[in-house]
This record gives sequence, structure tokens and C-alpha cells, in this order.
Amino acid sequence: MTKYIKQNVLLIGIFIISILLAACGNQPSSSSDTTNEKSTNRVLTDAIGHAVTIPKNPQHVIAPYLEDHLVALGIKPVAQWSVKGGTSIQGYLQDSLKDIPTIEFDLPYEAVTSFNPDLIVIGSPEIAEGEKYEQYSKIAPTYVMGAEDNNWRNKLLTMGEIFGQTDTAKKVLADYDQFAKEAKEDIHNKVGSPSATVIWNIKNTIYMVSDTASSGVVLYEDLGLQTPTLVKEVSASAAGDWSQVSLEKFIQIDADYLFVINSDHTGSTELLSDPLLANIPAIKNGHVYEFDQNSSWLYSGAIANRQIIQNVVDSIAK
Repeated sequence: MTKYIKQNVLLIGIFIISILLAACGNQPSSSSDTTNEKSTNRVLTDAIGHAVTIPKNPQHVIAPYLEDHLVALGIKPVAQWSVKGGTSIQGYLQDSLKDIPTIEFDLPYEAVTSFNPDLIVIGSPEIAEGEKYEQYSKIAPTYVMGAEDNNWRNKLLTMGEIFGQTDTAKKVLADYDQFAKEAKEDIHNKVGSPSATVIWNIKNTIYMVSDTASSGVVLYEDLGLQTPTLVKEVSASAAGDWSQVSLEKFIQIDADYLFVINSDHTGSTELLSDPLLANIPAIKNGHVYEFDQNSSWLYSGAIANRQIIQNVVDSIAK
């Protein structure tokens, strides 16, 4: 009997120890789960030195004037950039953003708050000057881009890093470069290496794009079209992407093709029919192609630039 009791006590003891060991064994797993949960939030340092905690898979993103990159990465913002109370938006992106409400370009604090964002990405330090950054960062983690991100390619790669989609961003760039290469070859095979320029017609006032900005980069770098002498001259002293050029100056343009972006529905008939412009090669030979402000010609990004390239190919390499 005593032997039987001793055996039972031993078995009960082993059973209790097993339970305790199992409980202890589960503890590291719980700790590991907590560590994994924390690791989903990444910390990135933005252009103005803030350590920004990026949430995993943010659902309510505000990134004004960066929507081209968001769409390219398959991300829909909770609000989209606009001016003039939402009457002017990035029309070329509306297939993807048509149901997205607008927010004014200068990001009013109350408007930002109303969208309850879980991540804010600002395209330049100027927008976050003064107390603005502190206000935005109280609403949601706020990442500010710097001057080094001005190139659209750098912007896309930075957005890829922010959203944990670096590989996707690189693939978008690779696909774009292949698309541009094929278009460049198509143009060269059909029309050689002509010169071209882009102007923005605002109420018959001419603004010329710089050769290192916006659609100028697409024409001269990506597609390899020749840069007219006047474009080089104006670009050398340009203070921004677009520079005003007088009619008297513009008559010097030696462009074989002219792409015109019109600020309103009236087009450029009045401007282009001015006798002073009659001897410009593009006008003389009927190589003028007009687009409105809803097109992508005033913007930059993988999506905008693809549309510009397609417009050029459809215009001069049919």
C-alpha cells in the first residue's frame, strides 16, 4: 500500500512539473509575438530630421501632389490634392481617384483632421514650415520629403521605402524605362531625331518648359528628341519648371514639333495664327499638337510620363 501511494505521489509530481514546464514554454512565444507586432512599425528619418514611426499597412493616407506615386504603388489616398476649392485637380489620375474627396494644396489643419489620417506624407519642407509640422504630427505620423526627392524617380523610390514597397517601386521604374526605350526606338525608326518643345498657353501668354523638368525631361532625356536652341537658353536661367517667353522671343524657336498645353477650352487658335509665328518649322509644317490641362503634361511621375510618351508617339509616330 505504501509503495502504491509513493508511486501515485511521484506521478502527480511529474504531472505538476509538466504543467509548469508547458506554461513556461508558452511564455517565450507570447514575448516573440509582442516583438513581431512591434517590428511591423518601422522608424524612418525624414528630410528634416524627424524620426517617423510608419504604421504597418496605413489605410488613411494623405500625400498631396504625390498621388501619381501612390497610384503607381497601388495605394489609394483618403484625400487628393486640389486648388481653388477642389475645382482644379490632377485630371489625368481620375480613373483611379475619381471617388476620392479633395483637400486644398496647403493642407489646412482642420481639413487634415477631418480625414482622420493614419499617415501624412508631405512633398516639401515648405509645406510644413513653422508650427505646421507639429500640428500635423499630432494628427498622425508625418514624413516630410526634401530637395533630394525633387526628381520624380527619387520621389517614387522614397514613397516605396515609406510604404515598404521598395521592390515594387523599382519594378515600376524598370517597366517605365522599358516603355520609354521602345517608344524612343519607334519614334526614331519613323521620324528620325526631330526637335520639339512644349509650351503652356495661359490666355495667349507663352510659358516654356525647362529641359530638366516635367515634360521636358520626357522629351529630351527619355525620348531623345533634340532640344531647340531657345529651350536651352531659357532653361539656363529658369527659376522654375516653366518660364514665361515673349512672343517676339518665341519666334526664334527652331522646333520641328510643338506640343501646346492650353489653360482653357478656347485652345490656341488665336495664339498660333499670329503672323509672327508663321515661319516656326512646327507651325509651318502643321506639326502642332494641343492638349488641355486635364492631361498629364503639367505633371511628373511614372503614370504622367507614360501618358505623355503615348501622346508623343500617337502624334508624331503614327
